[in-house]
Amino acid sequence: MTPVEVARGTGPVVLAVPHTGTHVPEGIGARLGERGRRLTDTDWHVDRLYDGLLPDATTVRATFHRYVIDANRDPSGESLYPGQNTTALVPLTDFDGHDIWDVPPTAADVEAGRTAWHAPYHEALQAELDRVRQRHGVAILYDCHSIRSRIPFLFDGTLPDFNIGTNMGTSCAPTLQDAVSRVCEDAPGCSTVVNGRFKGGWTTRHYGRPGEGCHAIQVELAQSTYLAEEAPPWTYDTEKADRLRSRLKTVLTTVADTASSLGAYR
Repeated sequence: MTPVEVARGTGPVVLAVPHTGTHVPEGIGARLGERGRRLTDTDWHVDRLYDGLLPDATTVRATFHRYVIDANRDPSGESLYPGQNTTALVPLTDFDGHDIWDVPPTAADVEAGRTAWHAPYHEALQAELDRVRQRHGVAILYDCHSIRSRIPFLFDGTLPDFNIGTNMGTSCAPTLQDAVSRVCEDAPGCSTVVNGRFKGGWTTRHYGRPGEGCHAIQVELAQSTYLAEEAPPWTYDTEKADRLRSRLKTVLTTVADTASSLGAYR
């Protein structure tokens, strides 16, 4: 199993999809506990949600599951949210705070996963961002995510439908953040927050260097917006998803249209 799948496009937008992969190497799977083997914390169907919405976009998708190693965590192991509940580079618990391993990974296991899976994904992502930036003078990284709308271990209450993260406005130009938030806020019956509980993971924070021509934004979707139920078997609700896809198409088109104005941001 290759760690990453790349579909190259000609436009200025790169879609990163780090958490839809479900591949777990046999040796790792044998060490996961019953809860871990459920793969509950997958970004279910996010690749399907975005498929074909922006035909000239480049897509970089991790094939491995986040329990193998999380492609959206700092490879140094530093926490994204110090002092708050979160999961690690190789998670020891699921999003509900329950242990997922019968035989927990060692430091050597974490390093092996970083080398075999995490590093190739980010090497591919960096290469595509460099290619796009060379072609257009600017690259926009749009990091695609979803999560259950209610997870008491991670946050109180119910998550908004659209959760936009730009590391408190530092990972992209204000015009890009504002354009995306306006489209999301205009979605009928949907709620939106900017830099709320999710401010952008390591991908957004690492690659978002607007002064160097790379703008990064993360959009975390509440899974209630497109799943029949936020529980196994994680069924894709076509009617709900089609409404969401219509809005996401507008989001991505707006992102692409904004690219031409971002070259002057440097």
